[in-house]
Amino acid sequence: MVIGQPDPCGLLGPRGGAPIVGLTAYTAPMAARIDRHVDFILVGDSVAMVLYGMETTRTIDIDTMIRHGRAVAQAAANTLVVIDMPFGTYEHNRDVALSNARRMLSETGCDAVKMEGGDSLAGTVEAAVADGIPVMGHVGLMPQRARSVAQMRSRGHSDTTRRRILKDARAIARAGAFAIVVEGVVESVARDITQASTVPIIGIGASVACDGQILVTEDMTGMFDAFTPRFVKRYAEVGKIVEEAVMAYASDVRNRRFPGPEHTFAKRGKKAAG
Repeated sequence: MVIGQPDPCGLLGPRGGAPIVGLTAYTAPMAARIDRHVDFILVGDSVAMVLYGMETTRTIDIDTMIRHGRAVAQAAANTLVVIDMPFGTYEHNRDVALSNARRMLSETGCDAVKMEGGDSLAGTVEAAVADGIPVMGHVGLMPQRARSVAQMRSRGHSDTTRRRILKDARAIARAGAFAIVVEGVVESVARDITQASTVPIIGIGASVACDGQILVTEDMTGMFDAFTPRFVKRYAEVGKIVEEAVMAYASDVRNRRFPGPEHTFAKRGKKAAG
């Protein structure tokens, strides 16, 4: 089984090199920090949960995604920027999907869009690619279909679900996606997809067998802990550092240690006569 053609858009380069590194960003400061160290940045619909405190990714709207996408694209000068098409903007009507995808690219300056879906979405992906819209696919666990965190469970444990995920990946790659995110699947399924694929497979909770990895930056830096998936590795505890800084600031203000003389403007004296 061969999945897809080699990177039809040429955006992530040939397979077989160093593993592809991806992270999310929703703001200009974060994009600027990670820009030089990753191969692509995803402006993910996970912004709904991470920044806006929503229960799932399903409730973010296209205008909000465009605002965040524009901020990231302007700050990321060195890497590919992909933006998630939000739930409800592409699944049900192909013409609407293409119109929304064009709008998201033109108004943000991002390089590509990402769509969640398998075999049933292949026609829309194919139409988008034919229209000059680069598409990154997303199969396996698809958060936009989860109505709650409890439904965000790993996939591929049965032969039936394994075959379905493989079918979905094959269909999306053949439709022309330049890469596919495979989320929350058992290792053997991720390995089978990657070995059969001629387009890069980006894992998130899909094992080291994939061609690359992506994580939510706030997850891996410890800035978001309302929900921590099993597949997240914490590389820092930035949330704790921020809280400690806030505590120190509050203490200084309450004890009148801040602002000090070095943070205060003194009245300027008159210049001496020449």
